[in-house]
Amino acid sequence: MGRTDRASRMIAAPPATVYGALLDRESLEAWLPPDGMRGRVERWDPRPGGGFRMVLTYLDRTDSPGKTSDATDVVDVGFTDLLPPERVVQQAVFESDDPLYAGTMTMTWHLAAAGDGTEVTVTATDVPPGIVQADHEAGIASSLANLASYVEAVG
Repeated sequence: MGRTDRASRMIAAPPATVYGALLDRESLEAWLPPDGMRGRVERWDPRPGGGFRMVLTYLDRTDSPGKTSDATDVVDVGFTDLLPPERVVQQAVFESDDPLYAGTMTMTWHLAAAGDGTEVTVTATDVPPGIVQADHEAGIASSLANLASYVEAVG
């Protein structure tokens, strides 16, 4: 039984718009990387049983040793459940030789209509022990802030 990390944010866009940004390759590359990182999707198959592979590169390697290499985190993500426009469930596996990053982490993106916007809650379960909880929750919050900026600008 692993650790659970969580973050949420109110986004001024309807659930369908937010959901669309979760399942669009170019959108995901733009908003998912947290502050201090850039992302590139190498493989893309947005359906249950499909998934994607993302390479996240640290912009400043000084204080951010990567999980895969000194400068990168590579993650293979599978879509296990897609319920438009309410939920996206992903299973993420980091490419790493370090056993502290081993295992499958489940990321559940829950979208709930709230007034004129969407309350987005991200719950990560079975988080590998090598990922520091405070850093992970800050990273999720950063991605949510990027998602909000992205969909609110498109909006």
